[in-house]
Amino acid sequence: MTFDFAIVGAGMAGASLAAELAPAGSVVMLEAEEMPGYHATGRSAAFWSETYGGPAVQPLTSASHDFLAAPPPDFADRSFLDRRGALHIAEATGASMLEAFLADFAKSDVVLEPLSAAALAGHCPGLRDGWNRAVLEPSCADIDVAGLHQAYLRAAKRAGADLRCLAPVTEIERVGDGWRLRAGNETIEARILINAAGAWADEVAALASVEPIGIAPFRRTVVQLRTDPAAPADLPLVIDIEGRFYFKGEAGGRIWLSPHDETPAPAGDVAVEEMDIALAIDRFEKAVDWKVLAVERKWAGLRSFSPDRLPVYGFDPASPDFFWCAGQGGFGIQTAPAAARLSRALILEEAMPASLAGVDAAVYAPDRFS
Repeated sequence: MTFDFAIVGAGMAGASLAAELAPAGSVVMLEAEEMPGYHATGRSAAFWSETYGGPAVQPLTSASHDFLAAPPPDFADRSFLDRRGALHIAEATGASMLEAFLADFAKSDVVLEPLSAAALAGHCPGLRDGWNRAVLEPSCADIDVAGLHQAYLRAAKRAGADLRCLAPVTEIERVGDGWRLRAGNETIEARILINAAGAWADEVAALASVEPIGIAPFRRTVVQLRTDPAAPADLPLVIDIEGRFYFKGEAGGRIWLSPHDETPAPAGDVAVEEMDIALAIDRFEKAVDWKVLAVERKWAGLRSFSPDRLPVYGFDPASPDFFWCAGQGGFGIQTAPAAARLSRALILEEAMPASLAGVDAAVYAPDRFS
């Protein structure tokens, strides 16, 4: 089986890039699990926030907005975004961090609105005394992660891409001007190898005798709560500026809450730690005067960061047919449209599309780690 492009991983990163590349050449996605999106993509409580990931990620997020809000008719018949708004809150100990947060985005087009204590209470009733500083990010929205992922998989299939599930890559070797891979029970050859393996990105690189970058997976915990009072229907995403928790309302007045944990974890099927749930609820109850009645659901997923916490898009400097598409952290969903278009342009040596104006590809290039 010979292809122009072999993509290791069929989560959001692999599927979006397959959809971009398939019209230009033969593509195979190699997915280790029974179905794509089982790990990071399928366990995301994703939102689209221009500030999430910091100023260096923001250009990718902003460049993805129009596609997510109004996708082409042949891609999807509805928006993937549902406006929610975000509220960045602080105690006295976080006042300087809130000021730094505003300064970070002062030169961007991101709209951020400092709120008075009175205005804050209108956005998030029940905040305890001391939580009287806040910045509103009105553009923040929920993302239909499953819908977006399935749309990318459909687009890739329509353009001729092949998907192999239960096909973990166990061997990679150089063959002439390309690669030979052992994936599941098949041997596959490809001209260009694309590493979109998420938490397994460094392992895939090592199989290909490419120097690992140092992409590390971390566990993130989310719980669904039933509270008294129930969450208001218009509750924004509420984020502690000191990074100790975030929560948002869900259907039926429920709350999705995370302790914003980043616990180093081996690549694999991670499970929830009860201590993280207790920590999340403790932080939540110290911030709002709401009683937790029940934990209805709980799950954990992996997010993977490069050493400088920025994504990695580009050909490896020592292995020019090995392309990195990894290290997306928790912002891989919200940046997927721009990241896929950026990667396509780099792989096919095309001019950057107009939708990526303001995005500097060199910021994300793997040679920054050389």
